[in-house]
Amino acid sequence: MRFMFVGDSMTIGRAGDYSWRYRLWQHLARSFEGPYEIVGPRTALYDTATNTPVSHTYADPAFPAEARRHLSGWGEGWLHMAPVIRGTVTAEQADILLVSLGLIDLGFYTDSTQTAVNARRFIAEARAANPRVRMILLPVIPNIRARSDAPFAAECDRFNELLAKAVADLDSPTSPILLASPPDSYAIDTDTYDGTHPGPTGEHKLAAAFAEAMHQAWGLGGRYGATAAPSGRRTAHRHYLDRDAGAVDAADSAVVAGT
Repeated sequence: MRFMFVGDSMTIGRAGDYSWRYRLWQHLARSFEGPYEIVGPRTALYDTATNTPVSHTYADPAFPAEARRHLSGWGEGWLHMAPVIRGTVTAEQADILLVSLGLIDLGFYTDSTQTAVNARRFIAEARAANPRVRMILLPVIPNIRARSDAPFAAECDRFNELLAKAVADLDSPTSPILLASPPDSYAIDTDTYDGTHPGPTGEHKLAAAFAEAMHQAWGLGGRYGATAAPSGRRTAHRHYLDRDAGAVDAADSAVVAGT
């Protein structure tokens, strides 16, 4: 089973971050029974010093290169991902898309109506590449701008309503779509480092939203076990897929750092 992260700046992360992708990889390494692979055409973090996605300085240098893969970008939203998702799903043979998009669209590019149109296009394009692809979509979590910009806050709420309608309209037995539940306890003052981008606690909560959705609906993985990062170092079993030969174990265990 091949998972692909699709997102904006909250997903790619900045140089020095762990990222919620790392937290979910840790969860899969602990709890996923069976072969899996993280796929995607990119592996870097965003370097805010140069304003380019070229950094490979993850907070945990032991984060395996093959688990760093993603399709996410700083400043990229549904508007940018809809045109490229068909080709990417085809090339990466993705089975499950873990998608966190929309905030940047609403903040800079498109209103809630057009953003929802772009989300529906994304779903159609992904299915054109893989008619059995599964998707988990996270609603927009309003950032600090919503506190002082009432029209923006209203657009975030409206888009989330439109996204829920899209999921209800387009969900199918052959290509199921889940709407993840935003973390109830997510607080931008303590779970982000700047009012938008997740810090360590926020990373765990975002990862948990996806982990709980796939566990509850599809029985994949276990319950997300970390509300705070574990201390010390531990060993986690990992499985990977050989794209040509089927499922193989790439390693009996991987040592991952607690943070």
